[in-house]
Amino acid sequence: MRRYGSLQAEALASVARRLVAPLPDSPVVMDVGCGAGSMSVPLVSALREHGGGVLVLVDATPELLDAACAAARTEGDGLVSVKPVLADLTSEDPLSFAGPVELIWGSRVVHHLPDQLRAMKRLVDALAPGGWLALAEGGLETRFLPWDLGVGSPGLQDRMAAARASWFVSMREKMTGSVRLPVGWNVALADAGLGDISAFSFVVDHPAPAKQLVRDWAVDRLTWLAEITDAHLHPADRDALRRLLNPSDSEYVGAREDVFLLETDTVHVGRRR
Repeated sequence: MRRYGSLQAEALASVARRLVAPLPDSPVVMDVGCGAGSMSVPLVSALREHGGGVLVLVDATPELLDAACAAARTEGDGLVSVKPVLADLTSEDPLSFAGPVELIWGSRVVHHLPDQLRAMKRLVDALAPGGWLALAEGGLETRFLPWDLGVGSPGLQDRMAAARASWFVSMREKMTGSVRLPVGWNVALADAGLGDISAFSFVVDHPAPAKQLVRDWAVDRLTWLAEITDAHLHPADRDALRRLLNPSDSEYVGAREDVFLLETDTVHVGRRR
């Protein structure tokens, strides 16, 4: 998570400044599903530049919450109060522990919750009148491998993307209490009670030849993709993945000069009426 966050840092800093700019003085901002703090640190920096405020970090994993809190407090410089909250967004506990919140940020969190619309309504309930909900969901498929790797058949990443989509459908179908969200995020935000709905996208671009940090991230990403898509892939693709993930192999992803990172994420924003 930290490796990925550092590769997104510049883009996330710009997003944080954009979201914090319209907030009132000394706002309360909440980062739900904060993970290791990839967005927590940019939010603290943006709040510091804004004159100060409160950042509430919410996650269900104690180790991640501790890591995010430590990183955010280092960046706060005394102007931003950082408050960690150990909480599971799938529970029915109210999110009023922070008081009215001027901005709630959530990145790739809501789509992991059984009833996504209900979860969004709970987040909206935690907002102050006029407060903003910003969800980073969707965008374009992350690209990091050339089309023809010289290992197996060309187009491996495209086949893995299709397999990942099948895995995601299966994952949600097996989720207890899963409810479909058969609309786009803009419609879902409106159904959750928000107005002034808009969206914008940001790009993370590390072209080849990339620094070692990008190659190490590519190993992480490919390892995860191989794990979740294994049942959906042809045996020949599994063989190719074994070579690409073997540090002793000449085609090891972590040592290739043609690995890159190109990602476009979309942020959907709405305001509580």
